[in-house]
Amino acid sequence: MRIAVTYDNGEVFQHFGHTETFKVYEVEDGRIVSSEILGSNGSGHGALATLLDNHAVDVLICGGIGGGAQAALSDCGIELCAGASGDADQAVEAYLRGELVNTGANCNHHGEGHSCHDHEGGDHCGGGCHESCESKPAFEGRNVGKTCRTHYRGTFNDGTQFDSSYDRGEPLEFVCGAGMMIRGFDAAVADMEVGEVKDVHLMPSEAYGEANPDVHLMPSEAYGEANPDAIFTVEIAAMPGAENLSAGQRVYLQNAAGQPFPVTVAAKDEETITFDANHEMAGKELNFRIELVEVL
Repeated sequence: MRIAVTYDNGEVFQHFGHTETFKVYEVEDGRIVSSEILGSNGSGHGALATLLDNHAVDVLICGGIGGGAQAALSDCGIELCAGASGDADQAVEAYLRGELVNTGANCNHHGEGHSCHDHEGGDHCGGGCHESCESKPAFEGRNVGKTCRTHYRGTFNDGTQFDSSYDRGEPLEFVCGAGMMIRGFDAAVADMEVGEVKDVHLMPSEAYGEANPDVHLMPSEAYGEANPDAIFTVEIAAMPGAENLSAGQRVYLQNAAGQPFPVTVAAKDEETITFDANHEMAGKELNFRIELVEVL
């Protein structure tokens, strides 16, 4: 079996339609035996799907992906596991252990101070959001509606860094005002000039807010503090596989509609397990130093 991962600097790259590199793993008997880096030589989801098909890829692991790309992969007979993030090698290992859940066409939140989406081919969110990502922004500025490339460094109030595009060596690219970013970050960039550096302090209402396991909210809709109703306890006996989980582990569950959503194991004893469906940064004040590198 051959597994491909959208790849950038060791991490799962979050925009399938803009992937420049795949890491392809050869798997035998459930174990990785070799890997290689595959450059992207096409543009758009159809070309990328064909590229993977030509290299005999059986499974694609990625972050954000639209419905058009999902259909192209399906036409090529390639299994999709979307919604992954973090270290690429670890994502493949998790897939082989059966711990990754495919979110399908998605608009996922990511704990990196921003949200990543796949918007290629005009397919916006694949129906995974309440509203189109092209809804009218709640602010104005010279950059609204334009593709912006920014470097940023994110810190908590105690000065601890939680994310930095400088460390990855690649600016973050997004459409300003399209709902791809948390609200405060998006609004800060709206009227910046190329080369400008801005420091912003975001309250929770401008960053990550309430998490509700029954709905998926765009960053522009998700305001407020961490939601205590998103913390829930279940009997281990009623959830097959829960006995293998441990406190602090990040996993996916399914809501009543069969939609996967990420949770953190908050606590566990011999009979029960408690999950927290709040975003990992819900209720936190965030600080960003933002540098507008380019407006396309």
